[in-house]
Amino acid sequence: MRDAKTRVVGMLLGFVLAACGGGQAGSGATATPARGTLLQIPPDLVATIPAAVLLAQLSAYSDKSLLAIGGTPVCDIAVYHFRYETVGATGEATTASAALMVPIGGAANCRGGRPIVLYAHGTMTDRAFNIANLQDPQNAEGLFLAGYFAAQGYIVVAPNYAGYDTSPLPYHPYLVAEQQANDMIDALRAARTALPLASVLVTQDDGRLFVTGYSEGGYVAMATHRAMQAAGMTVTASAPMSGPYALEAFVDAVYFGEVNASGPISMTLVTTAYQRAYGNIYASASDVFESQYAASIDSLLPSLLSRSALYAAGKLPKFALFNSTPPDAALAPVTPPLLPAILAPTFALGFGAGNLVTNGYRLAYTQDAQASPDGGWPAITTGLPSTAPGLGFRQALKRNDLRDWSPLAPVLVCGGDEDPTVFWFNAQLMQRYWSVQPVPAAAVTVLDLDSATLVGDPYANLKALFAAAKQVVAANAVLHGATDGGASAVADVYHAALVSPFCFAAARSLFAAH
Repeated sequence: MRDAKTRVVGMLLGFVLAACGGGQAGSGATATPARGTLLQIPPDLVATIPAAVLLAQLSAYSDKSLLAIGGTPVCDIAVYHFRYETVGATGEATTASAALMVPIGGAANCRGGRPIVLYAHGTMTDRAFNIANLQDPQNAEGLFLAGYFAAQGYIVVAPNYAGYDTSPLPYHPYLVAEQQANDMIDALRAARTALPLASVLVTQDDGRLFVTGYSEGGYVAMATHRAMQAAGMTVTASAPMSGPYALEAFVDAVYFGEVNASGPISMTLVTTAYQRAYGNIYASASDVFESQYAASIDSLLPSLLSRSALYAAGKLPKFALFNSTPPDAALAPVTPPLLPAILAPTFALGFGAGNLVTNGYRLAYTQDAQASPDGGWPAITTGLPSTAPGLGFRQALKRNDLRDWSPLAPVLVCGGDEDPTVFWFNAQLMQRYWSVQPVPAAAVTVLDLDSATLVGDPYANLKALFAAAKQVVAANAVLHGATDGGASAVADVYHAALVSPFCFAAARSLFAAH
Protein backbone atom coordinates (compact mmCIF):
# COMPACT_ATOMS: atom_id res chain seq x y z
CA MET A 1 0.00 0.00 0.00
CA ARG A 2 1.19 3.53 -0.69
CA ASP A 3 1.08 6.05 2.14
CA ALA A 4 0.51 9.76 1.59
CA LYS A 5 4.21 10.53 1.19
CA THR A 6 4.63 7.87 -1.47
CA ARG A 7 1.55 9.05 -3.33
CA VAL A 8 3.02 12.55 -3.51
CA VAL A 9 6.31 11.22 -4.82
CA GLY A 10 4.39 8.98 -7.20
CA MET A 11 2.94 12.05 -8.86
CA LEU A 12 6.52 13.00 -9.70
CA LEU A 13 7.95 9.61 -10.46
CA GLY A 14 5.14 7.16 -11.06
CA PHE A 15 5.40 3.42 -11.23
CA VAL A 16 4.97 2.32 -7.63
CA LEU A 17 5.50 -1.37 -7.07
CA ALA A 18 4.67 -3.05 -3.84
CA ALA A 19 8.00 -3.28 -2.31
CA CYS A 20 10.86 -6.27 -2.90
CA GLY A 21 4.82 -29.04 7.03
CA GLY A 22 3.76 -29.01 3.34
CA GLY A 23 0.57 -27.13 2.54
CA GLN A 24 -2.47 -28.65 0.90
CA ALA A 25 -4.33 -27.17 -2.04
CA GLY A 26 -7.59 -25.47 -1.22
CA SER A 27 -11.02 -26.32 -2.56
CA GLY A 28 -11.20 -26.49 -6.34
CA ALA A 29 -7.77 -28.10 -6.82
CA THR A 30 -7.60 -31.23 -8.97
CA ALA A 31 -5.98 -34.49 -7.94
CA THR A 32 -3.58 -34.60 -10.90
CA PRO A 33 -2.80 -31.17 -12.32
CA ALA A 34 -2.55 -30.78 -16.08
CA ARG A 35 -0.06 -27.97 -15.69
CA GLY A 36 -0.59 -25.02 -18.00
CA THR A 37 -4.14 -26.00 -18.94
CA LEU A 38 -6.31 -22.97 -19.72
CA LEU A 39 -9.44 -23.03 -17.54
CA GLN A 40 -11.35 -20.23 -19.30
CA ILE A 41 -12.40 -20.61 -22.93
CA PRO A 42 -12.42 -17.94 -24.15
CA PRO A 43 -10.39 -15.85 -21.71
CA ASP A 44 -12.29 -13.06 -19.94
CA LEU A 45 -11.95 -9.71 -21.71
CA VAL A 46 -11.55 -7.20 -18.87
CA ALA A 47 -11.03 -4.00 -20.83
CA THR A 48 -10.10 -2.52 -24.17
CA ILE A 49 -8.05 0.61 -23.61
CA PRO A 50 -7.27 3.12 -26.37
CA ALA A 51 -3.71 4.43 -26.40
CA ALA A 52 -4.87 7.96 -25.58
CA VAL A 53 -6.83 6.75 -22.54
CA LEU A 54 -3.85 4.75 -21.31
CA LEU A 55 -1.64 7.82 -21.67
CA ALA A 56 -4.09 9.80 -19.55
CA GLN A 57 -4.10 7.09 -16.88
CA LEU A 58 -0.31 6.98 -16.83
CA SER A 59 -0.12 10.77 -16.62
CA ALA A 60 -2.11 10.67 -13.39
CA TYR A 61 0.79 8.75 -11.81
CA SER A 62 3.81 10.28 -13.46
CA ASP A 63 5.55 13.55 -14.19
CA LYS A 64 5.54 13.98 -17.97
CA SER A 65 9.34 14.25 -18.18
CA LEU A 66 9.70 10.82 -16.60
CA LEU A 67 6.72 9.41 -18.45
CA ALA A 68 8.71 10.07 -21.61
CA ILE A 69 11.13 7.34 -20.54
CA GLY A 70 8.44 4.81 -21.34
CA GLY A 71 7.39 6.53 -24.54
CA THR A 72 3.95 7.61 -25.68
CA PRO A 73 1.61 4.59 -26.01
CA VAL A 74 1.33 3.58 -29.67
CA CYS A 75 -1.10 0.67 -29.51
CA ASP A 76 -4.54 0.25 -28.05
CA ILE A 77 -4.58 -2.79 -25.77
CA ALA A 78 -7.03 -5.55 -24.95
CA VAL A 79 -6.64 -6.82 -21.38
CA TYR A 80 -7.73 -10.36 -20.56
CA HIS A 81 -7.91 -12.31 -17.30
CA PHE A 82 -7.56 -16.10 -17.36
CA ARG A 83 -7.14 -19.02 -14.98
CA TYR A 84 -4.88 -22.02 -15.43
CA GLU A 85 -3.72 -25.17 -13.69
CA THR A 86 -0.43 -25.20 -11.82
CA VAL A 87 1.16 -26.61 -8.66
CA GLY A 88 2.09 -25.43 -5.19
CA ALA A 89 5.42 -25.69 -3.38
CA THR A 90 5.10 -29.42 -2.69
CA GLY A 91 3.72 -30.25 -6.12
CA GLU A 92 0.13 -30.15 -4.93
CA ALA A 93 -2.50 -29.35 -7.55
CA THR A 94 -3.90 -25.84 -7.57
CA THR A 95 -4.93 -23.09 -9.93
CA ALA A 96 -3.75 -19.54 -10.49
CA SER A 97 -4.67 -16.58 -12.66
CA ALA A 98 -2.91 -14.13 -14.92
CA ALA A 99 -3.27 -11.10 -17.15
CA LEU A 100 -2.90 -11.26 -20.91
CA MET A 101 -2.37 -7.82 -22.48
CA VAL A 102 -2.62 -7.79 -26.27
CA PRO A 103 -1.59 -4.82 -28.44
CA ILE A 104 -4.17 -3.96 -31.10
CA GLY A 105 -4.58 -1.13 -33.59
CA GLY A 106 -3.55 0.01 -37.01
CA ALA A 107 0.17 0.63 -36.48
CA ALA A 108 2.52 -1.98 -37.86
CA ASN A 109 3.88 -3.00 -34.46
CA CYS A 110 0.39 -3.40 -32.96
CA ARG A 111 -0.80 -6.32 -35.06
CA GLY A 112 0.41 -9.49 -36.72
CA GLY A 113 3.31 -11.43 -35.22
CA ARG A 114 4.52 -9.87 -31.97
CA PRO A 115 6.93 -10.99 -29.19
CA ILE A 116 5.78 -12.05 -25.73
CA VAL A 117 6.97 -10.43 -22.51
CA LEU A 118 6.51 -12.81 -19.57
CA TYR A 119 6.44 -10.62 -16.47
CA ALA A 120 6.79 -11.44 -12.75
CA HIS A 121 5.46 -8.83 -10.33
CA GLY A 122 6.89 -7.52 -7.07
CA THR A 123 6.02 -8.53 -3.51
CA MET A 124 2.35 -8.12 -2.64
CA THR A 125 0.64 -8.68 0.69
CA ASP A 126 -2.88 -8.31 -0.76
CA ARG A 127 -4.34 -11.75 -1.35
CA ALA A 128 -6.92 -10.31 -3.78
CA PHE A 129 -4.26 -8.73 -6.01
CA ASN A 130 -5.08 -9.00 -9.72
CA ILE A 131 -2.61 -7.39 -12.11
CA ALA A 132 -5.23 -7.48 -14.89
CA ASN A 133 -7.33 -4.91 -13.02
CA LEU A 134 -5.84 -1.67 -14.34
CA GLN A 135 -8.56 0.37 -12.63
CA ASP A 136 -7.23 -0.60 -9.19
CA PRO A 137 -5.44 2.50 -7.82
CA GLN A 138 -2.97 0.20 -6.04
CA ASN A 139 -2.03 -1.52 -9.32
CA ALA A 140 0.34 1.05 -10.79
CA GLU A 141 2.65 -1.87 -11.61
CA GLY A 142 0.10 -3.34 -14.01
CA LEU A 143 -0.66 0.05 -15.51
CA PHE A 144 2.97 0.81 -16.23
CA LEU A 145 3.53 -2.72 -17.51
CA ALA A 146 0.77 -1.98 -20.02
CA GLY A 147 2.33 1.36 -20.94
CA TYR A 148 5.95 0.26 -21.20
CA PHE A 149 5.32 -3.00 -23.06
CA ALA A 150 1.79 -3.81 -24.28
CA ALA A 151 1.16 -0.34 -25.70
CA GLN A 152 4.55 -0.52 -27.45
CA GLY A 153 3.68 -3.71 -29.33
CA TYR A 154 4.54 -6.54 -26.93
CA ILE A 155 2.10 -9.26 -25.90
CA VAL A 156 2.29 -9.31 -22.09
CA VAL A 157 1.67 -12.36 -19.91
CA ALA A 158 1.70 -11.51 -16.19
CA PRO A 159 0.79 -14.18 -13.61
CA ASN A 160 -0.78 -13.16 -10.32
CA TYR A 161 1.02 -16.19 -8.74
CA ALA A 162 -0.42 -19.11 -6.79
CA GLY A 163 -2.01 -17.89 -3.58
CA TYR A 164 -3.40 -14.64 -5.06
CA ASP A 165 -6.60 -13.51 -6.76
CA THR A 166 -8.71 -16.59 -7.65
CA SER A 167 -6.09 -19.15 -6.61
CA PRO A 168 -7.34 -21.51 -3.85
CA LEU A 169 -3.81 -22.19 -2.57
CA PRO A 170 -3.85 -21.05 1.10
CA TYR A 171 -0.32 -19.61 0.97
CA HIS A 172 2.10 -18.08 -1.53
CA PRO A 173 5.31 -20.03 -2.35
CA TYR A 174 7.45 -16.92 -1.92
CA LEU A 175 10.98 -17.31 -3.35
CA VAL A 176 10.51 -21.04 -3.86
CA ALA A 177 12.39 -21.05 -7.14
CA GLU A 178 11.09 -24.28 -8.66
CA GLN A 179 7.44 -23.54 -7.90
CA GLN A 180 7.55 -19.93 -9.03
CA ALA A 181 9.28 -20.86 -12.29
CA ASN A 182 6.66 -23.60 -12.82
CA ASP A 183 3.92 -21.05 -12.20
CA MET A 184 5.39 -18.70 -14.81
CA ILE A 185 5.82 -21.47 -17.38
CA ASP A 186 2.28 -22.73 -16.76
CA ALA A 187 0.88 -19.22 -17.21
CA LEU A 188 2.78 -18.88 -20.49
CA ARG A 189 1.44 -22.20 -21.79
CA ALA A 190 -2.12 -21.21 -20.91
CA ALA A 191 -1.66 -17.76 -22.46
CA ARG A 192 -0.46 -19.27 -25.71
CA THR A 193 -3.66 -21.34 -25.74
CA ALA A 194 -5.74 -18.27 -24.89
CA LEU A 195 -4.26 -15.91 -27.48
CA PRO A 196 -5.90 -17.47 -30.59
CA LEU A 197 -9.22 -17.52 -28.69
CA ALA A 198 -9.18 -13.80 -27.91
CA SER A 199 -12.18 -11.97 -29.30
CA VAL A 200 -10.08 -9.20 -30.89
CA LEU A 201 -7.63 -11.42 -32.70
CA VAL A 202 -5.31 -9.21 -34.73
CA THR A 203 -2.08 -10.20 -32.96
CA GLN A 204 -0.15 -13.48 -32.90
CA ASP A 205 2.85 -14.86 -31.05
CA ASP A 206 5.91 -14.55 -33.31
CA GLY A 207 8.01 -16.97 -31.23
CA ARG A 208 10.24 -14.46 -29.46
CA LEU A 209 10.05 -14.67 -25.66
CA PHE A 210 11.37 -12.08 -23.21
CA VAL A 211 11.31 -12.76 -19.47
CA THR A 212 11.44 -9.97 -16.93
CA GLY A 213 10.23 -8.98 -13.46
CA TYR A 214 10.90 -6.63 -10.58
CA SER A 215 11.88 -7.22 -6.91
CA GLU A 216 10.40 -10.62 -5.99
CA GLY A 217 9.64 -10.75 -9.69
CA GLY A 218 13.29 -10.10 -10.54
CA TYR A 219 14.17 -13.26 -8.65
CA VAL A 220 11.29 -15.13 -10.29
CA ALA A 221 12.34 -13.95 -13.76
CA MET A 222 15.87 -15.26 -13.27
CA ALA A 223 14.59 -18.56 -11.83
CA THR A 224 12.24 -18.88 -14.81
CA HIS A 225 15.00 -18.27 -17.34
CA ARG A 226 17.10 -20.90 -15.56
CA ALA A 227 14.24 -23.43 -15.60
CA MET A 228 13.34 -22.79 -19.23
CA GLN A 229 16.95 -23.13 -20.32
CA ALA A 230 17.27 -26.42 -18.42
CA ALA A 231 14.10 -27.69 -20.11
CA GLY A 232 15.31 -26.73 -23.57
CA MET A 233 12.73 -23.95 -23.98
CA THR A 234 13.64 -20.88 -26.00
CA VAL A 235 14.27 -17.61 -24.15
CA THR A 236 15.20 -14.77 -26.48
CA ALA A 237 16.49 -12.55 -23.65
CA SER A 238 15.71 -11.79 -20.02
CA ALA A 239 15.92 -8.78 -17.71
CA PRO A 240 15.72 -9.59 -13.99
CA MET A 241 15.42 -6.35 -12.03
CA SER A 242 16.29 -5.62 -8.36
CA GLY A 243 15.85 -9.21 -7.19
CA PRO A 244 17.36 -11.21 -4.27
CA TYR A 245 19.20 -13.69 -6.51
CA ALA A 246 22.01 -14.52 -4.03
CA LEU A 247 19.37 -15.50 -1.53
CA GLU A 248 21.47 -17.09 1.19
CA ALA A 249 23.94 -14.19 1.26
CA PHE A 250 21.05 -11.71 1.35
CA VAL A 251 19.31 -13.29 4.34
CA ASP A 252 22.63 -13.81 6.11
CA ALA A 253 23.20 -10.06 5.84
CA VAL A 254 19.75 -9.40 7.28
CA TYR A 255 20.28 -11.67 10.29
CA PHE A 256 23.64 -10.04 10.95
CA GLY A 257 21.81 -6.75 11.29
CA GLU A 258 21.53 -5.35 7.78
CA VAL A 259 17.75 -5.37 8.01
CA ASN A 260 16.24 -4.40 4.70
CA ALA A 261 13.25 -2.09 4.29
CA SER A 262 10.00 -4.02 4.82
CA GLY A 263 12.03 -6.75 6.55
CA PRO A 264 9.11 -8.10 8.64
CA ILE A 265 7.02 -8.60 5.47
CA SER A 266 9.70 -10.35 3.43
CA MET A 267 10.95 -12.51 6.32
CA THR A 268 7.42 -13.60 7.20
CA LEU A 269 6.66 -14.53 3.61
CA VAL A 270 9.87 -16.46 2.97
CA THR A 271 10.04 -18.24 6.35
CA THR A 272 6.46 -19.47 6.27
CA ALA A 273 6.68 -20.39 2.56
CA TYR A 274 9.75 -22.56 3.24
CA GLN A 275 7.98 -24.19 6.16
CA ARG A 276 5.14 -25.11 3.79
CA ALA A 277 7.57 -26.31 1.13
CA TYR A 278 10.05 -28.28 3.25
CA GLY A 279 8.49 -28.72 6.69
CA ASN A 280 11.75 -28.37 8.64
CA ILE A 281 12.09 -24.64 9.29
CA TYR A 282 10.45 -24.88 12.72
CA ALA A 283 8.52 -27.37 14.84
CA SER A 284 6.38 -24.51 16.11
CA ALA A 285 6.14 -20.97 14.77
CA SER A 286 7.21 -19.75 18.22
CA ASP A 287 10.63 -21.31 17.54
CA VAL A 288 11.24 -18.37 15.18
CA PHE A 289 8.63 -15.71 15.91
CA GLU A 290 7.78 -13.90 19.13
CA SER A 291 4.71 -15.29 20.89
CA GLN A 292 2.52 -12.28 20.11
CA TYR A 293 2.83 -13.06 16.39
CA ALA A 294 3.39 -16.82 16.29
CA ALA A 295 -0.20 -18.02 16.68
CA SER A 296 -1.45 -16.57 13.39
CA ILE A 297 1.68 -16.14 11.32
CA ASP A 298 1.60 -19.45 9.42
CA SER A 299 -1.40 -18.29 7.41
CA LEU A 300 -1.02 -14.51 7.76
CA LEU A 301 0.35 -13.57 4.33
CA PRO A 302 -0.91 -12.89 1.78
CA SER A 303 -3.88 -11.29 3.51
CA LEU A 304 -7.19 -9.64 2.74
CA LEU A 305 -6.17 -6.97 5.26
CA SER A 306 -4.08 -4.02 4.11
CA ARG A 307 -0.56 -3.63 5.47
CA SER A 308 -1.66 -0.73 7.63
CA ALA A 309 -4.49 -2.85 9.04
CA LEU A 310 -2.07 -5.69 9.79
CA TYR A 311 0.17 -3.30 11.69
CA ALA A 312 -2.75 -1.68 13.52
CA ALA A 313 -4.09 -5.08 14.57
CA GLY A 314 -0.69 -6.08 15.97
CA LYS A 315 -0.33 -8.93 13.48
CA LEU A 316 3.10 -7.70 12.37
CA PRO A 317 5.53 -4.97 13.40
CA LYS A 318 6.03 -2.33 10.74
CA PHE A 319 9.82 -2.17 11.05
CA ALA A 320 11.28 -4.08 14.02
CA LEU A 321 12.52 -7.45 12.81
CA PHE A 322 14.91 -7.92 15.75
CA ASN A 323 15.19 -6.83 19.36
CA SER A 324 17.43 -3.88 20.22
CA THR A 325 19.18 -6.04 22.82
CA PRO A 326 21.62 -8.36 21.04
CA PRO A 327 21.32 -12.09 21.81
CA ASP A 328 25.08 -12.29 22.26
CA ALA A 329 27.79 -9.73 22.99
CA ALA A 330 29.47 -10.54 19.68
CA LEU A 331 26.41 -9.21 17.86
CA ALA A 332 26.34 -5.88 19.72
CA PRO A 333 28.33 -4.00 17.02
CA VAL A 334 25.74 -5.05 14.40
CA THR A 335 22.63 -4.37 16.49
CA PRO A 336 22.33 -2.35 14.31
CA PRO A 337 25.31 -1.91 11.96
CA LEU A 338 26.55 1.60 11.26
CA LEU A 339 28.03 0.95 7.83
CA PRO A 340 27.51 1.60 5.01
CA ALA A 341 26.37 4.99 6.23
CA ILE A 342 23.81 5.49 3.47
CA LEU A 343 21.92 2.36 4.59
CA ALA A 344 22.47 2.73 8.35
CA PRO A 345 19.13 4.52 8.95
CA THR A 346 17.30 1.65 7.28
CA PHE A 347 19.18 -0.91 9.36
CA ALA A 348 18.35 0.99 12.56
CA LEU A 349 14.63 0.82 11.84
CA GLY A 350 14.88 -2.98 11.88
CA PHE A 351 15.51 -3.04 15.65
CA GLY A 352 13.13 -2.15 18.45
CA ALA A 353 10.41 -3.19 20.83
CA GLY A 354 7.68 -5.52 19.59
CA ASN A 355 10.15 -7.23 17.27
CA LEU A 356 9.13 -10.17 15.08
CA VAL A 357 12.00 -12.71 15.33
CA THR A 358 13.16 -14.03 18.70
CA ASN A 359 16.66 -13.37 19.94
CA GLY A 360 17.15 -17.10 20.33
CA TYR A 361 16.48 -17.77 16.66
CA ARG A 362 18.61 -14.86 15.52
CA LEU A 363 21.49 -16.28 17.55
CA ALA A 364 20.98 -19.79 16.15
CA TYR A 365 20.93 -18.43 12.61
CA THR A 366 24.10 -16.35 12.99
CA GLN A 367 25.92 -19.24 14.64
CA ASP A 368 25.04 -21.48 11.71
CA ALA A 369 26.22 -18.81 9.28
CA GLN A 370 29.53 -18.59 11.13
CA ALA A 371 29.94 -22.38 11.15
CA SER A 372 29.14 -22.68 7.45
CA PRO A 373 29.61 -19.22 5.92
CA ASP A 374 28.30 -18.03 2.61
CA GLY A 375 31.17 -17.39 0.22
CA GLY A 376 29.75 -14.07 -0.89
CA TRP A 377 28.94 -12.33 2.39
CA PRO A 378 30.27 -10.67 4.53
CA ALA A 379 33.55 -11.24 2.67
CA ILE A 380 33.90 -12.68 -0.81
CA THR A 381 35.76 -15.97 -0.74
CA THR A 382 34.30 -18.55 -3.12
CA GLY A 383 31.37 -16.28 -3.99
CA LEU A 384 29.14 -19.34 -3.62
CA PRO A 385 26.50 -20.42 -1.07
CA SER A 386 27.69 -22.26 2.03
CA THR A 387 28.75 -25.87 1.68
CA ALA A 388 26.89 -27.48 4.59
CA PRO A 389 24.39 -25.27 6.43
CA GLY A 390 22.87 -27.01 9.42
CA LEU A 391 19.82 -24.85 10.08
CA GLY A 392 16.72 -25.80 8.11
CA PHE A 393 16.12 -22.22 7.01
CA ARG A 394 19.63 -21.79 5.63
CA GLN A 395 19.37 -25.16 3.88
CA ALA A 396 16.25 -23.86 2.15
CA LEU A 397 17.95 -20.59 1.23
CA LYS A 398 20.90 -22.46 -0.27
CA ARG A 399 18.47 -24.68 -2.21
CA ASN A 400 16.77 -21.62 -3.70
CA ASP A 401 19.88 -19.51 -4.29
CA LEU A 402 20.43 -18.78 -7.99
CA ARG A 403 24.24 -18.93 -8.01
CA ASP A 404 24.19 -22.26 -9.83
CA TRP A 405 23.47 -21.58 -13.52
CA SER A 406 24.80 -19.66 -16.50
CA PRO A 407 22.64 -18.10 -19.23
CA LEU A 408 22.96 -18.93 -22.91
CA ALA A 409 20.68 -16.09 -24.03
CA PRO A 410 21.32 -12.40 -23.29
CA VAL A 411 20.58 -11.23 -19.74
CA LEU A 412 20.37 -7.68 -18.38
CA VAL A 413 20.47 -7.43 -14.57
CA CYS A 414 19.33 -3.96 -13.55
CA GLY A 415 19.09 -2.13 -10.22
CA GLY A 416 20.72 0.52 -8.06
CA ASP A 417 23.51 0.28 -5.50
CA GLU A 418 21.71 2.35 -2.86
CA ASP A 419 18.68 0.06 -2.73
CA PRO A 420 17.56 -0.41 0.92
CA THR A 421 15.03 -3.15 0.10
CA VAL A 422 16.99 -5.59 -2.08
CA PHE A 423 20.71 -4.99 -1.66
CA TRP A 424 22.79 -4.45 -4.79
CA PHE A 425 25.31 -7.13 -3.84
CA ASN A 426 22.77 -9.69 -5.13
CA ALA A 427 23.52 -8.48 -8.66
CA GLN A 428 27.24 -8.20 -7.97
CA LEU A 429 27.45 -11.79 -6.75
CA MET A 430 25.62 -13.05 -9.85
CA GLN A 431 28.01 -11.04 -12.00
CA ARG A 432 30.99 -12.52 -10.16
CA TYR A 433 29.62 -16.05 -10.50
CA TRP A 434 29.06 -15.67 -14.22
CA SER A 435 32.50 -14.11 -14.72
CA VAL A 436 34.15 -17.46 -14.00
CA GLN A 437 31.60 -19.59 -15.89
CA PRO A 438 31.48 -20.46 -19.61
CA VAL A 439 28.98 -17.72 -20.42
CA PRO A 440 28.76 -16.65 -24.09
CA ALA A 441 30.54 -13.39 -24.85
CA ALA A 442 28.38 -10.32 -24.18
CA ALA A 443 25.56 -12.49 -22.82
CA VAL A 444 25.43 -10.68 -19.46
CA THR A 445 25.03 -6.96 -18.78
CA VAL A 446 24.82 -5.67 -15.20
CA LEU A 447 23.44 -2.14 -14.96
CA ASP A 448 23.81 -0.13 -11.76
CA LEU A 449 21.78 3.03 -12.33
CA ASP A 450 23.81 4.78 -9.61
CA SER A 451 27.20 3.93 -11.14
CA ALA A 452 29.55 6.37 -12.84
CA THR A 453 29.06 6.99 -16.53
CA LEU A 454 31.93 5.77 -18.68
CA VAL A 455 32.97 6.83 -22.17
CA GLY A 456 30.68 5.17 -24.67
CA ASP A 457 28.27 4.07 -21.93
CA PRO A 458 25.02 3.02 -23.69
CA TYR A 459 23.10 3.84 -20.51
CA ALA A 460 24.61 7.29 -19.95
CA ASN A 461 21.37 9.14 -20.66
CA LEU A 462 19.35 6.80 -18.46
CA LYS A 463 21.81 7.25 -15.58
CA ALA A 464 21.67 11.02 -15.96
CA LEU A 465 17.88 11.00 -15.87
CA PHE A 466 17.95 8.73 -12.83
CA ALA A 467 20.30 11.11 -10.99
CA ALA A 468 17.99 13.99 -11.87
CA ALA A 469 14.97 12.08 -10.55
CA LYS A 470 16.74 11.53 -7.23
CA GLN A 471 17.47 15.23 -7.04
CA VAL A 472 13.80 16.04 -7.63
CA VAL A 473 12.76 13.82 -4.71
CA ALA A 474 15.43 15.26 -2.41
CA ALA A 475 14.63 18.86 -3.33
CA ASN A 476 10.93 18.29 -2.80
CA ALA A 477 11.62 16.83 0.64
CA VAL A 478 13.80 19.79 1.61
CA LEU A 479 11.08 22.14 0.41
CA HIS A 480 8.72 20.41 2.84
CA GLY A 481 11.07 20.67 5.79
CA ALA A 482 13.47 17.73 5.54
CA THR A 483 16.67 18.41 7.48
CA ASP A 484 18.77 15.60 6.00
CA GLY A 485 19.03 17.00 2.50
CA GLY A 486 16.23 14.71 1.38
CA ALA A 487 18.23 11.51 1.92
CA SER A 488 15.46 9.70 3.83
CA ALA A 489 12.88 10.70 1.22
CA VAL A 490 15.05 9.21 -1.52
CA ALA A 491 15.53 6.03 0.51
CA ASP A 492 11.78 5.73 1.10
CA VAL A 493 11.02 5.50 -2.62
CA TYR A 494 14.32 4.24 -4.05
CA HIS A 495 13.29 0.62 -4.62
CA ALA A 496 9.60 1.02 -5.40
CA ALA A 497 9.36 4.25 -7.33
CA LEU A 498 12.82 5.43 -8.40
CA VAL A 499 14.70 2.46 -9.82
CA SER A 500 11.79 0.60 -11.37
CA PRO A 501 10.82 2.82 -14.35
CA PHE A 502 14.45 3.24 -15.40
CA CYS A 503 15.09 -0.51 -15.26
CA PHE A 504 11.93 -1.06 -17.30
CA ALA A 505 13.27 1.30 -19.93
CA ALA A 506 16.62 -0.53 -19.96
CA ALA A 507 14.86 -3.88 -20.26
CA ARG A 508 12.84 -2.70 -23.22
CA SER A 509 15.96 -1.43 -24.96
CA LEU A 510 17.47 -4.92 -24.63
CA PHE A 511 14.33 -6.55 -25.98
CA ALA A 512 14.10 -4.10 -28.89
CA ALA A 513 17.59 -5.18 -29.97
CA HIS A 514 16.44 -8.79 -30.31
